Amino acid sequence: MKHFLTLMDFTKEDILNIINHAADLKKNPKKLLQDKTLAMIFEKNSTRTRMAFELAITELGGKAIYLNSNDLQLGRGESIKDTARVVGSMVDFIMMRVKNHDSLVEFARYSKAHVINGLSDLYHPTQILGDLLTIKEQGKEKDNNLKIAFIGDSNNVCNSWLIASAILGYEISIAIPKNYSINTQVWNFATKKSEISGAKISLFHNKFEALKDKDVVVTDTWVSMGEEGEKENKIKDFDGFMIDNKAMKYANKDAILLHCLPAYKGFEVSEEIFEKHSKVIFEEAVNRLYVVKALLCFLKK
Repeated sequence: MKHFLTLMDFTKEDILNIINHAADLKKNPKKLLQDKTLAMIFEKNSTRTRMAFELAITELGGKAIYLNSNDLQLGRGESIKDTARVVGSMVDFIMMRVKNHDSLVEFARYSKAHVINGLSDLYHPTQILGDLLTIKEQGKEKDNNLKIAFIGDSNNVCNSWLIASAILGYEISIAIPKNYSINTQVWNFATKKSEISGAKISLFHNKFEALKDKDVVVTDTWVSMGEEGEKENKIKDFDGFMIDNKAMKYANKDAILLHCLPAYKGFEVSEEIFEKHSKVIFEEAVNRLYVVKALLCFLKK
């Protein structure tokens, strides 16, 4: 059974095929998954993820079932293994937003349905697919030459961008505070894969070094869902990491800014810069719908 838990499991050709199909479906909607069913399991709430997945399966001709932790016996002691065998026998796809990536892996191990990572603590692969479609539409990739900067926390978005860049052969520079580090498994995968793909990976603790001459600038919230108790310390840690007008001047003149939202203006991004790039950022959010459509079709092939 083919699942979508991390981009590590997919080739460059797979990823580009999904992006190209998403672009086509955006222009030419088709009901390619008539009567298929998607279950959506949320341990963590989301505006964009629920909208994207529910609309995607509906517009493809299928139907969605929304389940939060209160709807499942998981919250009352039923094992992941048993829940996966029940739910996975009744639907075609299961999208999960989970607190712990290991839960997702275990669920997929026992599910007869395709399991999709809507977000975990380690990875956010559907977000990167939406980003890649946005980059394609903005004409930023030329001759497989794309330069990206990720500024912020070494979180699931950072991990997934590092993985994608390594697979696709992009140049990526990451800037994180000195007391932060990249997940070891992710770093090892990316550095090894880059030897094959030709990707260039750099790690900095200064945002200006990472931003120099970049085509795409990516940032994300400093305080992820579930980390609210760490907010005060994180704000101190990320002092000097805001993407503001001065920072964007280090990137290429026509660089775009991407943000997976929600954005906390005045922290990871200034109000001025967010609004300047808001058209692209909100199109990035909408593009999650089209990449999810293409992903569902890809998994069902």
